[in-house]
Amino acid sequence: MKIALAQLNYHIGDFTGNLARITHAVAEAGKQGANLVVFSELSICGYPPLDLLERKEFIDACVSHVEMLAEAIDPEMGVLVGGPEPNPGSVGKMLYNSVFFLHGGRIGQVFRKSLLPTYDIFDEYRYFEPNREFEILEFMGRRLAVTICEDLWDEQPFENEYARSRLYTCNPLEELIRLRPHAVINLAASPFSHKKMEAKQSIFTGKAKRYGLPVLYCNQVGAQTELLFEGGSMAVNPSGSVVASLPFFREDSIMVDLDALIRSKPAPDAGKIPERIEAIAGALICGIRDYFGKLGFKTATLGLSGGIDSAVTLALAAEALGPDNLHVLLLPSQYSSDHSVDDSVEMALGLGVKYDILPIEPLFMQFRETLKPLFKNLPEDNAEENIQARIRGALLMALSNKFGNILLNTSNKSETAVGYGTLYGDMSGGLSVLGDVYKTDVYLLARYLNSEKKVIPENIITKPPSAELRPDQKDTDSLPPYEELDKILEAYIEKQLPREKLVALGFEPELANRIITLVNQNEYKRYQTPPILRISSKAFGVGRRLPLVAKY
Repeated sequence: MKIALAQLNYHIGDFTGNLARITHAVAEAGKQGANLVVFSELSICGYPPLDLLERKEFIDACVSHVEMLAEAIDPEMGVLVGGPEPNPGSVGKMLYNSVFFLHGGRIGQVFRKSLLPTYDIFDEYRYFEPNREFEILEFMGRRLAVTICEDLWDEQPFENEYARSRLYTCNPLEELIRLRPHAVINLAASPFSHKKMEAKQSIFTGKAKRYGLPVLYCNQVGAQTELLFEGGSMAVNPSGSVVASLPFFREDSIMVDLDALIRSKPAPDAGKIPERIEAIAGALICGIRDYFGKLGFKTATLGLSGGIDSAVTLALAAEALGPDNLHVLLLPSQYSSDHSVDDSVEMALGLGVKYDILPIEPLFMQFRETLKPLFKNLPEDNAEENIQARIRGALLMALSNKFGNILLNTSNKSETAVGYGTLYGDMSGGLSVLGDVYKTDVYLLARYLNSEKKVIPENIITKPPSAELRPDQKDTDSLPPYEELDKILEAYIEKQLPREKLVALGFEPELANRIITLVNQNEYKRYQTPPILRISSKAFGVGRRLPLVAKY
C-alpha cells in the first residue's frame, strides 16, 4: 500500500485555492501510484480559522468543498483531508475538528479530534467538541489509526516547569491500539518553535518505538499571520527511526510504501533538523513572504538606521520579497553618527534596494519651537527622544500610505519586553519581524545571513547598539548588557519563573526586580504592536494573555 504525504501551504478561507491545491496534489500522487493521500489538519479551510468557525456560511463552504473534493478525485484512491464537521448531536459544541476519508466519490468514515489544546496560541475548545469514540480506518486490507495533531501529544515537554507533562486524562492512541492497527497516521497543524523541533520529532519517534508501529506525520507548512508552520512531515519505522522526511518551510510531498516502511532503514539526512538560527531565519523569511503574498501586498518599507535590528530585518525582507520590492528610508537626526548613514547606504547599495535620506533635524527643531511655550524651560528627557522616533514613524507611514509599501517593524523581543521603544514611533508597522527574537539572537542571525555572502556591513554588527536619540547614547545607559538581559527575560517569559527562582539562578535581586517590573509595566505597549512573527514557545501576542490593569 502506497501512501503519499502532501505537505501544503493553505490560505485560510480560500476554499477555491485550497481545493485546487489539494486536487492537484492528489492527481500528482496518483501518477506515482499512490493508494492513499494524506493532508493536514483543517486543510480544506486552513488552520487556524479562529472565529470564522462561528459563521454558518463558512462551515457550509467547508462541508461543500469536502464533498466537491470527493467527487473530483479518482474514485479508486483514498484521501484523508481535514475540516470542521457540524456536530449532529443536540448537546456540546457546534463542531468537531475532523478528518474525512474520501473514497469512491463520497465521504466514507469520519475521524474526530479527541485532545483539544487550550494553551498558548491554541483555543480549540472554544469551537470544538472532543471526540470520545474511537474506530479504525480499514482500507486495502490495512488497519490505520487516524489521529489529529494533539491526539499524539498527550505527553509533551513544556518550558514552564509549573505545567504538567501530561495535560489530558485521555490517551487516544492507547484507545486505538486496542483495535490492532497496522500503522498510525497523524494529520497536523503544528506551529514552529525554534527550541521544540527535536522534541516534536521525538513525539513521533517515541510513539512508533513504544507501540512497534510505523507512524506517518503530515504537517501544514507556511505562515498564517503570526503563526509559522515548518512542515517537516515524516515517516517513522516501528523501531522509532525517521526513514523519510519532507523539507522545512516549503511545499513538497513524499511517497511511502507502508509494507517497506516496516523494515526500512533511514535514508541519508532523513529527519535532519537544521541548526537553530538557520531554522529561525527560514521561519522569518517564510513569515514575511506569506504575510505579503496572502494579503496581496507586494512592497515594503522600513527605517534603516545603521543598527543591527533594521539591518537584519532588511536582509530577511530582501530574501523574502526581493530587493526590487523594497524602498527604505534613512532618517538621521543631529545625534546620528556619520557611520550609521554610511553603513546604511552601503547595505542598501549592496542589496540593490532603493533608499532615500530624509534628515529629521529640521522637523525636530520645529516641534521643539512649537512646544516651547508648553514645555517652558524644563530639561530635555524622554519626551524629546520620543518626538524624534515619532517623526520617523510619521515619515515612514507617509511613504507607506502614498505608495502602498507596508511598514516592517524592526523592534526585537528584548526591547519589546522591557518597553524600550516608542509607541507610534519605532513600534509602528504592519508586521513585526523580530518581535519574538531576543537581541542576542539578532546578532547570531546577522552572522548567519552573512555566512555565504556579506549582506550586512561588519561595522553594523560590531558597534555598540544605540537608539541615537541623544548625544553619545548607548543601550547600556538604560539596560543591562543584552547577554544578561536576555537570560532574565527568557527565564521570566518563556519559563515563567518567579523572582525568587531568578535570584536563585544567580541574578542580582535588584536587577531581577527591575526587569520584572519593566516587563509587567509595559504590557500596554505590547497591546498596540503589530502582529509578531512567532518563533518561540511564548511570543508576545495571542499566546500570552495578561490583564493590563493587574496589580500582581
